Amino acid sequence: MKTLVIEKPGLAVWKEGPIPKPAAGEVLVRVLGVTTCPHWDLHILGGQPMFPGMKLEYPYRPGAPGHEAMGEVVALGKGVKKLKVGRRVVAWQDTGQPRPGFYAQYNAFPEASLLEIPASLTPAQIASLELAMCVEVSFQQLAGLGGITGRRVGIAGLGPAGLVAVQLAKAHGAGEVVGIDLVAARRTLARKLGAVCTVAPNATAWPADRHGAKTLDDAIDCTGLPPSISFLMDRTQRCVTIFGVLREEVGFGLRHLWGPGLLLMGYGNHNRAAAETALRFVVEGKLDLAPLVSCTLPFTRYAEGVERLRKKSAIKVLFDPWLE
Repeated sequence: MKTLVIEKPGLAVWKEGPIPKPAAGEVLVRVLGVTTCPHWDLHILGGQPMFPGMKLEYPYRPGAPGHEAMGEVVALGKGVKKLKVGRRVVAWQDTGQPRPGFYAQYNAFPEASLLEIPASLTPAQIASLELAMCVEVSFQQLAGLGGITGRRVGIAGLGPAGLVAVQLAKAHGAGEVVGIDLVAARRTLARKLGAVCTVAPNATAWPADRHGAKTLDDAIDCTGLPPSISFLMDRTQRCVTIFGVLREEVGFGLRHLWGPGLLLMGYGNHNRAAAETALRFVVEGKLDLAPLVSCTLPFTRYAEGVERLRKKSAIKVLFDPWLE
């Protein structure tokens, strides 16, 4: 089989490798499509750690950092209980273990980290389910406060996660979804996916006010950037929950303490229930992942795909392991 190997920063090679054998509790997946996770791809190909303190070694693990994938089960390891050969599956979580990734034609993966999916779903419609699971965790956090039914919810950062969050907010009953992003094209797409209105994060056009007509009830930040989080904190009444990877500290001031006090909430834990909820929304037509895919490329053009992400000319790239 062939697999992608990032041999050093800036150099990714599509090369021959052995077809893995599924260990106990694993199945062998014939990979049919993998979508980029922009931050992972940009950081690893760029020679930067994804998280502060993360150690990078090259050549990077074969097939990594690909983790948003779907495919067909072609072999079973010992002890597999539910999945059968021929069933379509999607990865719902990155195991977090140092193992080969899905940027390959085949990958052995734990049964517990896969969900069976309808055979009618295309790679573009379902490969990004792992991202949807991650975003759904933020809605689980808000559910602990009573949920968002009928509430005005802001989503900052309309990249892949933000565009999923717009749809999940609507699916969870938000009364109004407000999308916030600097890029006009992404604001336009957010409106098509369910945002009632979209705005640029402009403090002049939208002055700070936690009690006015434009105030958000709750908000999710999908950027991880302190200026974006602070913008939301100054315009949200109940809770700002952080989804984006936070690399710097965020200030909480006296203006956030009263009337009522603002809750700044961190992230929860990845879990299967969140994945199953996201999959249910896909099947019900309430969550459409296909619009996130800007183009489909073969892995021989991996560097080109990542460059499109860097230039923001693509939201996500779908890689087909079988395209020449």
